[in-house]
Amino acid sequence: MVAPQYFPPEVVKIAEGIKSMKIRGAGRIARAAAKALKIAAEKYNLSRDSESFVDYLNLVGDYLKSTRPTAVSLPNAVGYVLIRVSQGFEEGMGFSELRSIAINSAKSFIEMSKKAVEEIGRIGSRLISSGDTILTHCNSSTAISVIRHAFLSGKEIRVFATETRPKFQGLITYRTLRDLGIDVTLITDSAVRFFIKKIDKVIVGADTIAANGAVVNKIGTSQIALAAQEARVRFFVASETYKFSPATVLGELVVIEERSPLEVVPEEYIKKNSDIIVRNPAFDVTPPEYIDAIITEKGIIPPRAAIMVLVEEYGRIISTSLTKIAVEEETD
Repeated sequence: MVAPQYFPPEVVKIAEGIKSMKIRGAGRIARAAAKALKIAAEKYNLSRDSESFVDYLNLVGDYLKSTRPTAVSLPNAVGYVLIRVSQGFEEGMGFSELRSIAINSAKSFIEMSKKAVEEIGRIGSRLISSGDTILTHCNSSTAISVIRHAFLSGKEIRVFATETRPKFQGLITYRTLRDLGIDVTLITDSAVRFFIKKIDKVIVGADTIAANGAVVNKIGTSQIALAAQEARVRFFVASETYKFSPATVLGELVVIEERSPLEVVPEEYIKKNSDIIVRNPAFDVTPPEYIDAIITEKGIIPPRAAIMVLVEEYGRIISTSLTKIAVEEETD
């Protein structure tokens, strides 16, 4: 999707940053999207008609959502703002009021997201015992928060962090933990099964959590979960509730993003070997039966309780969608 010319350049820059993975991590992506909507509302200088403003924000929202298809935090962050604007419009609010709602809702989401990371860290740290060796994958702010809170509470811990190919996000995790003074070792992705018997607990983040408790996260997560299952190592997922996908309640499948082969193979090699086929999925799906618990800002839940979180958080949206489906089926 091409950004309309009247989108602020700051919004386009954020969208391009999300798409190129300069802005990475589901939580950071969500906060960036909320920030982009805030900027779009602040810099809006077209018709002051309420309907035109709402249409404009919806276009910006669609543009942002098109950048990454898998992480549900992105559409949920956009929806958090736009649903509130839409409700205000339905109540007959004017342009100035709707603009304030958009700006304040974006600010509220960003603040809520940051607080959730800290609360998850505080709650999740209770699962860590002094002396534990922890394995983490990719670069998750929530997983890091759990590890950081455990360390700062005085627990002696050791961490193994995967490098996380092909973008090497694990290096960010390694540096973050090292700078905190935590004993951390970087390992190759393919070495997980070699080290798994040294691990006491696995803690990863999530990009999307489905209604059945399945977790969509960085490619390689499901293999780690499988190795942990085999070695009887407990596997925990740390995730904000806004990463739970209401669409999966309605039977919609999570689209797994596939990225450029240039992230895997140098362009020069592809030019010399034009017949090479490269698949580069960015995420995989970990079944709920491989997950011991999901750590959220509202508490620790079993994977099968994901549906309860969705009903609590998105009950109105789910109910409206189900009613719409029922009506459409009756008219067919």
